[in-house]
Order: sequence, then C-alpha cells, then structure tokens
Amino acid sequence: MELVTRDVQVAREAANLSLDAALSSGGKGRMHPGKPDRFRNEYQRDRDKILHTKAFRRLSHKTQVFLAPVGDHYRTRLTHTLEVAQIARTIARALGLNEDLTEAIALGHDLGHTPFGHVGEEAIAESLARHRGLSVEGSELAALYRHNEQSLRVVERIENSGAGLNLTWEVRDGIVCHTGGQRAATLEGRIVATADRIAYVNHDIDDAIRAGALREADLPASTHSVLGACHSDRIETLVEDMVVTSFGADDIRMSSEVWDAMMELRAFLFDEVYTSEAVMVEVRKAKHLVADLFDYFVRHYEEVPAEYRDIADGDPLRAVTDHVAGMTDRYAQNLFKDLFVPHSWNL
Repeated sequence: MELVTRDVQVAREAANLSLDAALSSGGKGRMHPGKPDRFRNEYQRDRDKILHTKAFRRLSHKTQVFLAPVGDHYRTRLTHTLEVAQIARTIARALGLNEDLTEAIALGHDLGHTPFGHVGEEAIAESLARHRGLSVEGSELAALYRHNEQSLRVVERIENSGAGLNLTWEVRDGIVCHTGGQRAATLEGRIVATADRIAYVNHDIDDAIRAGALREADLPASTHSVLGACHSDRIETLVEDMVVTSFGADDIRMSSEVWDAMMELRAFLFDEVYTSEAVMVEVRKAKHLVADLFDYFVRHYEEVPAEYRDIADGDPLRAVTDHVAGMTDRYAQNLFKDLFVPHSWNL
C-alpha cells in the first residue's frame, strides 16, 4: 500500500496529465499563501472549501426552472451543480485535463444564484436600477446583477464571515467566466462553461416532460436526428462530440452540427417552456416577491444581517443585494408571508 501524499499527487499530475492541463503545482496560487495540506493538492482543497460553505448547502432549496414544484424529482440548483460536475469531470478525464480543478469550478459556479433562479436575478437587477434611479434595459439592466459575479463575491467576500475562502486564482477565474461570453483562462474552466449548458438543456427537457409541459415527441425532429431521441443519448452525444472535437485542438469545442443542435434545443425551451404561460404565471409571482423583499430591506436597512452590512463598503444596496440573493426559495417565501401576509391574532 502506498501513502498518496500531496507530493505524490503533484508528481502524478506532471507525469500523467496532458501538457495542456492546469497543474495544481503550477498555478497562480492564492491571494494569501498558506501551509500546504499533507494529502490534498491545492484544487482538492478548493473543492472541499466550497463543499463546506453555507452557500453550497443553500443550493438544495433554490429551484431551477419550475418554481416551488410539487414532487421530489425536479432539479434544484444543487442537483444541477452535481450534474455539471459529473459531465465536466468525464470530459476532463477523457482529455487528460485536471479533474480536481474542473470539479472545484463546477461546484462553485452557481453559488451566487438568487432564489427562484434567473427570475430572482432579473428582479434584483430591476430593483437595483429602480433604487439607483437608472433607466436601463436589456444588457445594461442585466449587467446590474450577474450570478457568476455574485458567485465570485460569495467565495471572495461573503463566506467565512467576510474573509472569503481564499481560493486559487484558477478556480476563481473558472467560476466568474462560466457564462456571459467570458472565456476562462484554463481549459478546465472552459469545460465547465459548456458542461453547464449540456446539463441544463437536457435536464430542463427532462423536468418539462415530468411536469407534463412537453413530450419527447414535441422536440424538434432535427435535434433528434443529430443528438438522439432520449435524455441519455443526447448527453452521450454531446459529451463524446466535445471530447473528440477538442482533442488536439488546444481548446474546448464542439462540432458545428452538434453545437447548433444543442442551441436549437435551447431556443425551443425558451419558446415552449421558459416563457410558456404556465411558467410565466409563477415567474410574475416570484419577481414580485423578490422585489418586495428587496424594497423592504432598503427601507429597513437595520434589519439586514450585520454579516452583510459589514462587508458592503458603505453601500446599503450592496448589503441588501447580498442578503436577498443568498436566500433560498423557501426562506424567501416564509419571510414574505411573515412581512406582508396578515396573520390571525390569538386573542
């Protein structure tokens, strides 16, 4: 039996991983260097730090597409995150890249998501514009709150009582660059960005079918012919195409045919699911709820927890954003009821 210490792992990385891999011993390091762990390399430490955060635990009560679903089998932000990590690790392993870095980025990429998914994100952006007196829309409005930037803030400032997690530069880069047109500096980070799309396009179809909003036969025939006619076939096709197309290309890519088919499915979901009337009814409720909570804490700033006020750098809207964005769906709903729904008196 061999004792596999950190030094042994570092040596194995250098000997076995691709020349394009980001080695744990060759990165830009942490903002505050510390004593190395005896058994874990730097990216394994980052993975474990993320797993032990409060923000990671809260992902289990943040919904994906179907808000407040009745049933135990719909995806949450946590199950989405785990699916992204599984897909991304498979791709990284096949390409000889660093699985530990890939997993750490994947587990941290959505820590900044709001309650009620992208709906909450839009509500916070609109609330910030309103309170700052800004008349903006489209990309300018979206820029006021981006969940990838909030994910970075979570690991840099919010967690650990304002001290942050002191993650390596490569993990932080992968987290903030997983969406929004940005490209991560490492191939591992780029894998996570594409694995994120592979995961949500496919599991949102699966959830929509479970909810009765779609049938498999409703999906475009053109995507069936390219990607396959069921959930597992689609993921297998997307992952295999990504591995084969990326191999030897010095980048992470998909073939144009497979990429276009995935984007066609994504567009189909926007038309038939994400913006369907059944979903939009709940979307309007959720946006109203998040906006009302945001406004309440602006008016009652003293009720914002001190842990957020202390790291707001004198900006009350920053503290309110951190507080509301960190809420789970369940916490936000219960708080809304306590604040705005009349209760019977026990006289």
